[in-house]
Amino acid sequence: MKQAFISALAATAFGFSAPALAQSSLLSTIREVPTSQMEVQLSYAPVVAETAPAVVNIFTSRTVSRRQTTGSDFFDRMFGMGRAPQERVENSLGSGVIVRSNGTVVTNAHVIRGADELRVVLNDRREFDATVVAQDDEIDIAVLSIDTKGEQLPTLRLQTDSDREIGDIVLAIGNPFGVGQTVTSGIISALGRTNVSNVSSFIQTDAAVNPGNSGGALVNLSGELIGVNTAIFSRSGGSNGIGFAIPAELVGRAVDSALSTGEIVRPWIGARTDAVDATMASALGLDRARGAVINELLDGGPADQAGLEKGDVILSVDATEVNDDSGLRFKLATMKVGDRPRVRYVRDGRERTATIRIDIPQENPDRDERQLLGIHPLDGATVVNMSPALGEEMGFDPYLSGVMVLKVPRRSAAYVNRLRPGDFIISVNNRIADTTQDVDRSLAAEDGTDLWEIEIERQGRIGLLPVRALPNPT
Repeated sequence: MKQAFISALAATAFGFSAPALAQSSLLSTIREVPTSQMEVQLSYAPVVAETAPAVVNIFTSRTVSRRQTTGSDFFDRMFGMGRAPQERVENSLGSGVIVRSNGTVVTNAHVIRGADELRVVLNDRREFDATVVAQDDEIDIAVLSIDTKGEQLPTLRLQTDSDREIGDIVLAIGNPFGVGQTVTSGIISALGRTNVSNVSSFIQTDAAVNPGNSGGALVNLSGELIGVNTAIFSRSGGSNGIGFAIPAELVGRAVDSALSTGEIVRPWIGARTDAVDATMASALGLDRARGAVINELLDGGPADQAGLEKGDVILSVDATEVNDDSGLRFKLATMKVGDRPRVRYVRDGRERTATIRIDIPQENPDRDERQLLGIHPLDGATVVNMSPALGEEMGFDPYLSGVMVLKVPRRSAAYVNRLRPGDFIISVNNRIADTTQDVDRSLAAEDGTDLWEIEIERQGRIGLLPVRALPNPT
């Protein structure tokens, strides 16, 4: 139906018959400026009719507790304030896109953050309870599931060929301000915007995007989902014609990962990189600021195994140019484990190539989470072995290693001694602690002593833990 409509419009605009148009493989990709009043009056209605049913509204609610206070501890105690927290329900709204006919919906992670209840409302006003399959706050994607009782829902197909250019016409579909499903039009203003997030490479559009549009669809005139609207640049909170969308290739990879593993896993190559500035480019012999320079490698990681070294500048991955480190992370995030892209890089002023096997951060060593119990200053603390996988999972630097403090209960000896979550235990009485097992053994070996020297690292600074108390053995 839609193809016939497009063919008829093209035949009218260019003076070809529909059969002649069907025989031409070039006209389907031609981008033309309107040349007549007839072309200007063409409608987007057929595209909207095809895509709008796959865009949903998402309503969330969460219960917030807040204690009443007068601002004075004396009056709070006198009138009983602060002992009776008041609960209120906060509601928010957003949009989503159905990407699997069995009820898989993709939206933004910030739309559902902290929600106690999720409701998905279809284009035909039917409502469903939704559950979260997986979410990733860093790339701002969440995958939801609704029970359709076997009914097949309309979906949007994801653009897979990345055939988009600045100036292409796009439509944004969502639920701005909760007024109901709304369609706005605009063009692609820019591609590859990496200064909005550390991971994604956003599509910028001037199609009106407002609060409530988050998680909605950005579609092209072929009815394909080219991005999920996620952010706006605005000082007033309204649309200023600068909206950003997560590209379809990253959305598709996140959905596949969530459905297959139950989490959104971002592939990596085990290399920490930084953008190349003009000064660095000149020193490295580059003609301009481009690429991502490697400043740290994980021993035995994919990049290390491929022969890359510190100081190498990655210029492209699978023929996709890399402009900075965010662009590199985005490209890797769109790939799957086991892919072997060809990487072009510069070393000592000379271009080279390597093939890297894409992987995910591994839990090596095993986290071995354990609580430290005994008559010692760390009693009550829970520690884990830091690994790349655990670092990614918890939002820590994945290149950190050692024994990290995970939990410190209040009133425990560890808490009184000012041990805090995120601290790293370096040594116990001059015994180096590389693993949680090392810490446990060192503490057991010093059982009964009153002299403790525990070295910790906190926010990059190393010092001794101020031992002030030990647990009461009774």
